[in-house]
Amino acid sequence: MSHRGRGGYRTSVGVDRAGTADTAHAAAVAALRRQYAALPPGAPVRLAKKTSNLFRFRPPARGPKLDAAFDRVLSVDPVTRTAEVEGMVTYEKLVAATLEHGLMPLVVPQLKTITLGGAVVGLGIESSSFRHGLPHESVTEMEILTGDGRVVTARPYGPHADLFAAFPNSYGTLGYALKLTIELAPVSPFVRLRHLRFDGAAATAAALAEISASGRYDGEPVDFLDGTVFGPDELYLTLGRFVDSAPAVSDYTGMDIYYRSIQRLPADHLTVADYLWRWDTDWFWCSRAFGVQHPVVRKLWPRRARRSDVYRKLVAADQRWGLSARWDRLRGRPAREAVIQDVEVPVEHLGAFLEFFHAEIGISPVWLCPLKLRSATPWPLYPLEPDRLYVNVGFWSTVALPPGAADGYHNRRIEEMVGKLGGHKSLCSTVYYPEDEFWRRYHGDVYAAVKQSYDPDARLPDLYDKCVRLR
Repeated sequence: MSHRGRGGYRTSVGVDRAGTADTAHAAAVAALRRQYAALPPGAPVRLAKKTSNLFRFRPPARGPKLDAAFDRVLSVDPVTRTAEVEGMVTYEKLVAATLEHGLMPLVVPQLKTITLGGAVVGLGIESSSFRHGLPHESVTEMEILTGDGRVVTARPYGPHADLFAAFPNSYGTLGYALKLTIELAPVSPFVRLRHLRFDGAAATAAALAEISASGRYDGEPVDFLDGTVFGPDELYLTLGRFVDSAPAVSDYTGMDIYYRSIQRLPADHLTVADYLWRWDTDWFWCSRAFGVQHPVVRKLWPRRARRSDVYRKLVAADQRWGLSARWDRLRGRPAREAVIQDVEVPVEHLGAFLEFFHAEIGISPVWLCPLKLRSATPWPLYPLEPDRLYVNVGFWSTVALPPGAADGYHNRRIEEMVGKLGGHKSLCSTVYYPEDEFWRRYHGDVYAAVKQSYDPDARLPDLYDKCVRLR
């Protein structure tokens, strides 16, 4: 185990002063509206974005893009425990700003360059989701550029409540979030981890349900809860608890690798910042595809490049040039299909899903993250049932195609099984649902009404087109 100093959660970051920030934001909004007005009538509306964590790789769209640098933390209020944040700020920057005040967003998605706006329209998740739901559930207000060029303020109630409710899982097809007000939660300087091993999915699911319901384990509070599946008979739940002190803290940004410690250490300590970003250094476990987990390669690979956004750029380049596919053909290997998905299944059906997954797909490791909606508020484009515990199952790899099978073979089987088990599939990667089934699953009637109200000329893409047709 490697160690860092015993310092707490405070980090250096610049947060714009309130008056200056408000003025700068208003000027940016005015400039954006001028750019929109200058577009040719009926021209598509797109924002120029620096980062993406989607896994729908396709050629970039042609045509003009709005230059939108909405990437600032405008204010953090430690009294009300809220923050005003521009929509394209990354969680890396947001967390650094809130930790200065001993606070964090209620849910911090696991990769540094996910943006707050992206997590809202694309449904982020993390190990506090069994307590706090999804990131959009801690949003109290959104300033949104709509497809018809308006800038509206949407809240849960009152004018534009329909847009507020339909915004999650809309993937930029109803508008772009320019500014959001979010709730924050207090933190302690350190997180103590316990890694509990289970020998089967049934026992794991039962423990997930019990801990999620009580918020406790073995007489202690549980602040964070997720799991890692290495095989049918080797599953772990990781329980995190805020603590004010630590005997020593681990560092998984260097030679040590976080997910391997789960099998090795029954207990561990991290600073709160290192806990929140524990998965980013190795992109969960996906850095092994680039050899970064080999000790020699790891020493040579710059520490600053051990980041999820660097790995994603490498994957994008491979997709663009087809390098892996060419190499497989040269070596006589079967074609492989990218199976990169996050799905939610009810906790009582987790065992059935994993049994299917181990037998038919075979990817390992697999991530588990329990989720329960924070309130009974309906979110029509991702209709999870209130008061029901789901488990997000994340898997990100490639699988050999059977002889004669076309690309999509494995992904379609997964989608079918998730549907049979009463689950839902995230739209962050490739989707294969037929159009009628897609709209049935994601409340197409609600979407169509909101789309007509805020983008009647379809200047933003259609959700089915963006997630399915244009894959």
